[in-house]
Amino acid sequence: MAKQSGKRKKGGAKADATEGLPPLNLHAAGIDVGSAEHYVVVPLDRDVEPVRRFGSFTADLHRMAHWLKDCRITTVVMQSTGVYWMALHDVLESHGFEVNVANARHTKTLPGRKTDVQECQWLQKLHTFGLLNNSFRPPEEIRVLRGYLRQRENLVAAAATCIQHMQKALTEMNIQLANVISDISGTTGLAILYDIVRGERDPYKLAMHKHSRIRASRQEIARSLQGTWRQELLFVLEQVWIFTRPISRRFKHAMNALTGN
Repeated sequence: MAKQSGKRKKGGAKADATEGLPPLNLHAAGIDVGSAEHYVVVPLDRDVEPVRRFGSFTADLHRMAHWLKDCRITTVVMQSTGVYWMALHDVLESHGFEVNVANARHTKTLPGRKTDVQECQWLQKLHTFGLLNNSFRPPEEIRVLRGYLRQRENLVAAAATCIQHMQKALTEMNIQLANVISDISGTTGLAILYDIVRGERDPYKLAMHKHSRIRASRQEIARSLQGTWRQELLFVLEQVWIFTRPISRRFKHAMNALTGN
């Protein structure tokens, strides 16, 4: 018969895994983070009400920090739940607490349904005995730069999608502009698209926007702009163009923020 893993107490209950371990963080608190409210627990001897519930408003977070200071707490632990922990992390850090963010995979609790109170108690217990690893969080300067870079990536992706929609509308109208200029989002392409959106249909007038670097002649560009001007597709082109212009401005602002201009 195979040996049973893990010691069990009388009655079949599993023994406490932390039994016999020396506590490393005597002034630890555990926080169960939520979108609208947070549950916080401190050691039983620090307050007559060791488990409290706080809202997610900024004033509530500062009230939580003051209560933790009154309870002589120096270190707190929370799970990296979505993005809800970030504001709480910053507020507690500004009050001088050592803030630990644990990966949810490393904080598995007892099987079965658990409550928010049980979750924060379990976190506090694990942190008291030093059984949780703090997740890496880059310095403030790196987080700021990362925020700009992620926004830049989003703007580039959104602009690329708009260009694809415009190209599709042009192709369906048999406007073969992309076959004579390499990039319809360049200086020449955008100038031509702008006049099309404004109502210009004369291909030779549109071809006058040709930049000196474009290899194709004005005649070739004019021939490529002779198509079927379908109203529903022109409407699509106009809508995408209206959406693209603020994206371009936001992209420019993001680049200026990155370069310091």
